[in-house]
Order: sequence, then structure tokens, then C-alpha cells
Amino acid sequence: MKAFTRLDGRAAPLELANIDTDQIIPKQFLKTVEREGLAKGLFYDFRFDGEGDEIKDFVLNKPEYKGASVLIAGDNFGCGSSREHAPWALMDFGIMCVISTSFADIFYNNCFNNGLLPVVVKPDELALLMEEAKGGNHMVSVDLEAQTVISPSGKTIAFDIDPVRKEKMLKGLDAIGETLMHGGDIDVYESKRAISQPWLEI
Repeated sequence: MKAFTRLDGRAAPLELANIDTDQIIPKQFLKTVEREGLAKGLFYDFRFDGEGDEIKDFVLNKPEYKGASVLIAGDNFGCGSSREHAPWALMDFGIMCVISTSFADIFYNNCFNNGLLPVVVKPDELALLMEEAKGGNHMVSVDLEAQTVISPSGKTIAFDIDPVRKEKMLKGLDAIGETLMHGGDIDVYESKRAISQPWLEI
């Protein structure tokens, strides 16, 4: 997993609450277990009409938000069914951080497991970020080490994060990477087991 330290990027304001995982990545795009290529399905029903043409009014289709790496979203983002494809699609699209006032628990956990940073801020702070992202300057900075978001106008917003999750994100450790850190201990255990219970090696 790629380490997350600081992100300086364009922020796109998605002024919708209760965006569920089926809206993030509709079910027809869940036939693959590959993480690449899911960007085409991200917010599909918001981005495209019935003919498959872009809906120009949708925020991520607007020229000024092309290449956005930060999504400022409404309350309760990522609710609905559990699907790891949701953070995969966001990341494949280029979004590496989602800022909201709250996230659904399963989606929130999936974000950390895949290297997508979910940032929880207060309602007034979210409103400020939403409003500023609509202006001519859409650039924000998200500093995980300092636990701050710098708005387009330069205002600093602090956020809380579980220290264990923070450390894993800073080091780029997913569950597999975390396990491999104990590779030496695992090798010793397996060697001892092979001696004491050789029949398990057959």
C-alpha cells in the first residue's frame, strides 16, 4: 500500500448527503476483483446519462475539477452495502482523500485498509471547505502527520484520527504488510512447529 503523508491537490465539492456504495460504484461494475479500471464506474449514474454521455453539471465532469484528488462530501458518506470496490474506484479515479462530517463504519474501515484517507471534520468546517472549493482556487493540502487540512484560502482545520491507523497510513502498511513485519517471528514459529509436530509438514 502506498504511504500517505501529505496531499496537495484539487478539491471537488460533492454537496450530497447519504451517498451509498452503490452510488459510488454501481453493482454492474463489481464483476472484477482487480482494482484497476474501476474509475469508469465511479459515480456512474451521476456522471453519465442514459445514452452514456457525460452529464456536464456533475461536479467531477466540470473542467475546473478534472484531476481532483480530494473529495469534499456530505454527511454519512459510504453508507449502504459493504463493497471494497468503493474505495478502489475512488482511488483509481485519482481521489486519495475524502472529507466529510461522518462515514459509514464499513466504508471507513475499507478506506484505511486500501490507502484512502477519510477525514472527519465538523459541520461548519465542512461548509467552509465546500464553499471555498466552489471558488476560483480549488487547491487544498491534507497533512496526515500534522492532522490538518489547509483550505484554499489558507485556513487550517485540525482533524482527529486513531493513532494506530495513522501510523499504518504513514508507513503504507495494509494487513499483509503489517503481518510481514513479523516475518522473523513467523519463521521461528514455523521452524519450531516443524520439529515438534512434523506430521503437519506432510
